[in-house]
Amino acid sequence: MQDTSKQYDAVIDTCKSLFIKKMSDYGSAWRILRLPSLTDQIFIKAQRIRGLQENDERKVDEGEESEFIGIINYCIMALIQLEKGVVEQPDLSTEEATALYQEQVGITKQLMQDKNHDYGEAWRDMRVSSLTDLILQKLLRVKQIEDNLGKTLVSEGIDANYQDMINYAVFALIHLNAR
Repeated sequence: MQDTSKQYDAVIDTCKSLFIKKMSDYGSAWRILRLPSLTDQIFIKAQRIRGLQENDERKVDEGEESEFIGIINYCIMALIQLEKGVVEQPDLSTEEATALYQEQVGITKQLMQDKNHDYGEAWRDMRVSSLTDLILQKLLRVKQIEDNLGKTLVSEGIDANYQDMINYAVFALIHLNAR
């Protein structure tokens, strides 16, 4: 699992670097987004990845990697929104947003390590297309929970689904980088 931890950190470093650059360009404008809007952004990216995996022709010169990075960053934004709430105006400096980003990554990475221990790194034998499908399934679950106003009877909450999507996207990027 040593390699997994290093590979995970390398993927997150790439994602965080882009997040920080976009914070410099746009500030924390994303703080006004409600959770369903973030969920829909993630859904669009996952659908595009699935389309790229199924179609031979591409009309936009961006591959799966950038979309998986987008999924990770939007999921982290959603986790921050869950914790801090939605605001009417951007309210975070780059430093504050980066600290919150890192906090959510720490929680999510620990979840990955715990699950990897229990599942024996089964994700290493999975296909990127399967990881994409699992992300889409999680998104449909989140949309249903949102439609149920956050109430669940026996299921994990929205935060656990966002964390799982982050981890699936990290695994997909590890696979794609190994090609």
